[in-house]
Amino acid sequence: MVDVLSKNNWVKNVLFLADRTALVRQAKKNFSKLLPDLSLCNLSDNRDNPEESRMIFSTYPTIMNAIDDTKGKDGKRLFTCGHFDLIIVDESHRSIYKKYKAIFDYFDAYLIGLTATPKDEVDKNTYTIFDMENGVPTFAYEFETAVEDKFLVDYKTIEVKSKIMEDGIKYDELSDEEKEEYEEKFDTDENIGEEISSAAINEWLFNADTIDLVLNKLMEKGLKIEGNEKLGKTIIFAKNHKHAEAIKERFDKLYPKLGSNYTKVIDNKINYADSLIDDFSDKNKLPQIAISVDMLDTGIDIPEILNLVFFKKVRSKTKFWQMIGRGTRLCEDLLGIGENKDKFLIFDFCNNFEFFRMNPKGFDGNLGQTLSERTFNLKVDLIKELQDFRYSEEEYVNHRKELLEDVLEDINNLNEDNFLVRINLKYVQKYKNKEQWQSLGAVSTRDIKEYIAPLIKTLNDDELAKRFDILMYTIELAKLQGNNATRPIKTVIETAESLSKLGTIPQVQEQKYIMDKVRTTEFWEEVDLFELDEVRQALRELIKYLEKNIQETYYTHFEDMIIHEEYHGAMYNTNNLKNYKKKVEYYLKEHENQLAIFKLKNNKKLTKQDLETLESIMWKELGTKEDYEKEFGDMPVNKLVRKIVGLDRNAANELFSEFLNDKNLNTKQIHFVKLIIDYVVKNGLIEDNKILMEDPFRTVGNLSALFKDNMNDAKKIMGKVAEIKTNAEIII
Repeated sequence: MVDVLSKNNWVKNVLFLADRTALVRQAKKNFSKLLPDLSLCNLSDNRDNPEESRMIFSTYPTIMNAIDDTKGKDGKRLFTCGHFDLIIVDESHRSIYKKYKAIFDYFDAYLIGLTATPKDEVDKNTYTIFDMENGVPTFAYEFETAVEDKFLVDYKTIEVKSKIMEDGIKYDELSDEEKEEYEEKFDTDENIGEEISSAAINEWLFNADTIDLVLNKLMEKGLKIEGNEKLGKTIIFAKNHKHAEAIKERFDKLYPKLGSNYTKVIDNKINYADSLIDDFSDKNKLPQIAISVDMLDTGIDIPEILNLVFFKKVRSKTKFWQMIGRGTRLCEDLLGIGENKDKFLIFDFCNNFEFFRMNPKGFDGNLGQTLSERTFNLKVDLIKELQDFRYSEEEYVNHRKELLEDVLEDINNLNEDNFLVRINLKYVQKYKNKEQWQSLGAVSTRDIKEYIAPLIKTLNDDELAKRFDILMYTIELAKLQGNNATRPIKTVIETAESLSKLGTIPQVQEQKYIMDKVRTTEFWEEVDLFELDEVRQALRELIKYLEKNIQETYYTHFEDMIIHEEYHGAMYNTNNLKNYKKKVEYYLKEHENQLAIFKLKNNKKLTKQDLETLESIMWKELGTKEDYEKEFGDMPVNKLVRKIVGLDRNAANELFSEFLNDKNLNTKQIHFVKLIIDYVVKNGLIEDNKILMEDPFRTVGNLSALFKDNMNDAKKIMGKVAEIKTNAEIII
């Protein structure tokens, strides 16, 4: 790249883009060393004059604003489409698509894209921008090769599992003293029962002993410098800001002699984060441990780093490898004169490496859309569906006209002086014409969503109202397409239930009839499109009266312990490691909110469509049908899913609630019912009733003997057991 800038006369003006200010500053510093004669400036720095600079460094939002706003000495727009000859794009795997793609559509310049992400992980849109074959970069230099060539250093892992991180916190397993703490902290919280899942740990529950296990393991096993006396530079990747603060607090209590500057939290909630990063980058300055929330995951070049601590789950392959990359830099004389850095160490407390061995491609999410964009796209889909001849009745025609007027108003409100709009102007002008909407096809729908929807911004509407619109439009679209909308319907019912409790608010009271109607099963069985939109219009403005359900944060002191610890070498070609069974288990655990899986976990019956979804996941997404049969035989997919994900404890408690609250049952009988609940929560169902004759049931007593005086209750209990099994097997 230096050759391109120094030896090519055609390169007059250069733009370097990164997605964070710290990366922009670092790049400018590096280029100033390599090319000291080049005129450089940061676009965000008002002291510099971009008009006189040959190379400009900027973040994406800054250059986007500058295209419209920055004027030259002649008063005209400085950054015309031909201003730059070359654009260098850092972290191009994530920065070059979606709304920032407009920058590259606007400027007529050569592009150089840089990324440390594996070549099969770069988003396909990135390749499209560079006019390249998907998955085939111009140049790729793999991590394994770089290690062999001694341009990067290798790593080892210490993978640790703790009981609380794996299993959560169960009241029955606590000591008497800990039970008192549990009762004192959680008795008034209606959302917490006798068990707290592992998902809550480090999200809103921070357990001191769990954090201590991590910190003590780091200080004991972490790679050290200065004659093995001082811990090498270390990044701890925390889940959120409160988690990072809790780690900092525990470290200061465990190691007070090291001083309060030894560890520092570095995230976007810290006002002087850039200054802290500079200090952390200096081998002679503290902090020695940086506790990061997203800020140090990518783009930071600190050769002195010897230890990384994965204290959060990562499921994006892109992010996973970027985080590993923080430790790969060479560093001479780090361990002493003539003793160079030859490896780094990764502590994994969240099963990340185990996950990626089973799921080499990870579970990357889709690119995000704004609420306005999502609403606009749903309206477009509804307009397209309503042009079908089945909806030729006047009422449907009028509804389509209303939706079309809404989207045309959004398009007409776009500012054509804005460069984002200008580069898509042919589409904007085309679809301002109502005639273009009379018969939407697949191509026109795609163009509208790709070129117009991202430009839409609805500023006046309340956020909660927009979210409710999306919910209702999703249900309306599902109604027209004959699809299932169980989850959004459930959300609407719960919303109406919550609103109904606000009877003192006049605006809410006015819609009481609608709220009562929505909460009935009959309404959803017979509802049509127009009643759905009536609900949307009646309730959307009321959502703001609902208090946001903010999960309270808890700090606890329950004893934790390491239940498993193993050591591994570096992981290179993860695609060679496959285990279908574990892939299935991981997928189901990660996707418990997927509708079909959610139904099975919550004891709901499946539809044929749900079954087809599960079969597609098992036989296409995770492997083949042959893989499935080899591992699980002829077991139906729905039954297997229930056995793996188990039964939700709240659903199980609700099912057996009449027995748990029955004053006629004695303590042994209630304990027997609780054992059944524990079993189905863990195993999903009772396959064979003979299990009730074995431990732990046998320790309480035989069913017929326990209920000899009230066999009707025994029959009802067994009826519930049968219902759980039936709901996992029968397809409606």
